Amino acid sequence: MVHDSRVSYGFTQLIGGLSFSLGLILVVVAGAELFTGNTLAVMAYVSQKIGLRCLLRNWSIVFLGNLLGSLSLVLWMYWSNQWKYNGYLVGAKALAIANAKVSLTFLEAFARGTLCNILVVLAVWLSFSARSVTDKIAAVIFPITAFVASGFEHSIANMYFIPMGLFLRAHPEVVQTLNTVLGQTPDLSRLTWANFLLANLLPVTLGNILGGAFLVGLVYWFIYLRHERKG
Repeated sequence: MVHDSRVSYGFTQLIGGLSFSLGLILVVVAGAELFTGNTLAVMAYVSQKIGLRCLLRNWSIVFLGNLLGSLSLVLWMYWSNQWKYNGYLVGAKALAIANAKVSLTFLEAFARGTLCNILVVLAVWLSFSARSVTDKIAAVIFPITAFVASGFEHSIANMYFIPMGLFLRAHPEVVQTLNTVLGQTPDLSRLTWANFLLANLLPVTLGNILGGAFLVGLVYWFIYLRHERKG
């Protein structure tokens, strides 16, 4: 949707954020499982409603399921040739996004992952107060739009964005289109599977856990629920 935006960078990011909100809306309303949202389950652990093994089992299974789902979606989107739309501009934008993500330093990726999941988990937290589907959608849109517009990093989204870029870098038409857009030949040397896993997915996932489980989950548990445990 943002591959040929004619508006400013800020408005382009805003448009992308509004569109990206659909993902968490589908999770919250349809009852799917999302690793980043499930970091909030740490509240059940510290309330002694679940054990550490149960918590880690949930996180591991959902993380793996999200990875498999993301990779399968990459294949479907690749086979659909959607990346060829508008003279390969869709593919060029996807390639640029993937390349930018693997070019972050470990600290940058970690910090952006932390900030991202503060907002994602707050969106989930807000949705708990909803009384209708409309309320849930409204609760989700603004925090998710904010994290995307701010350029923060979401581990599960990156399971799609970066592998898609890895697929597309093998197509000269996509690389040439990106070259035309940038006005120079892009340096794609860091866009590798190893950098996807170690330079992006690892620090972003750790940041997502810190932001969701500790900076939101444990903080809200301490404020609202610790007295229930004592009682």
